[in-house]
Amino acid sequence: MDKTKSDMERRKELGDFLKSRRNRMQPADYGLSAGPRRKAKGLRREELAQLAGIGQTWYTWLEQGRDINVSAGVLESLARIMRMDAEERKHLFLLAHHQLPITNQEEDNKGNVRTVLQNFLEHWADCPAFMMDYKWDICAWNRAACVVFGDFAQMGPKELNAVWRCFMSASYKELFADWEGHARRLLASFRASCTRFIGEPWFKELVDELSEQSKEFRSWWPLHDIMSIPIPIGKKEIRHPKAGSMVMEHITFQVYDDPDLKVTLYRPLHEKETVEKLNKLLEEALITPAVRAPDKPEL
Repeated sequence: MDKTKSDMERRKELGDFLKSRRNRMQPADYGLSAGPRRKAKGLRREELAQLAGIGQTWYTWLEQGRDINVSAGVLESLARIMRMDAEERKHLFLLAHHQLPITNQEEDNKGNVRTVLQNFLEHWADCPAFMMDYKWDICAWNRAACVVFGDFAQMGPKELNAVWRCFMSASYKELFADWEGHARRLLASFRASCTRFIGEPWFKELVDELSEQSKEFRSWWPLHDIMSIPIPIGKKEIRHPKAGSMVMEHITFQVYDDPDLKVTLYRPLHEKETVEKLNKLLEEALITPAVRAPDKPEL
């Protein structure tokens, strides 16, 4: 389907969705009289437009699927007047090609999601696991992740950024038998996931610093490689400074309840006695806690 036809279908879907919600609205709920001559199932277009504070003609065009631009403010007004729930509001914004603003309630939900995820990370006690946010900052982890990848609790803000650490930490580079393959895939995924942040200060600062200080980043960033999966499913050989070579399979999950969060899980395999080596690292960390359990993430 070409873009023009796709846009037409999307605008029609938006119009049909708005009409269906308008038809559910009862005049009495808004202090309006139904009257004996009312034919509309719910509110009339002019009534809804007046309640939402927008022009009747403009709203009519919106329901008709006309090619017009709609602001986030208008969408918020329509969602409020139509008393949409969170899923309906999200659907409305996506149909209108708008980034969904975050409400206070959604911020609270995000905090709850992070708390639950931290509990899950700690539950996977024998599998290194960590969570990243939309900036690719590592914001939660478990003990196993610390003994393999370094003590995240002792790292500064820059080190906690997965992209910065991948290119700027010499010890991190030495962890991977195929660091170049890992770094190029990570970079391609970072670019794909951060398209919507181009122009934001944090994004520009990170790219500028890495372009200046990392020859590999400076060489690969202009290639515009794109990959949608943060760390593709597969196996990695990790060369740990104490345990030696370890082989793990890994997978990254996008969190449905908060799509800006990604959880990466490494599972040790029996190749190269990886399971035994990881268990020994965990035992040593308990005896001499050079690695401490992660704090709960700030909500």
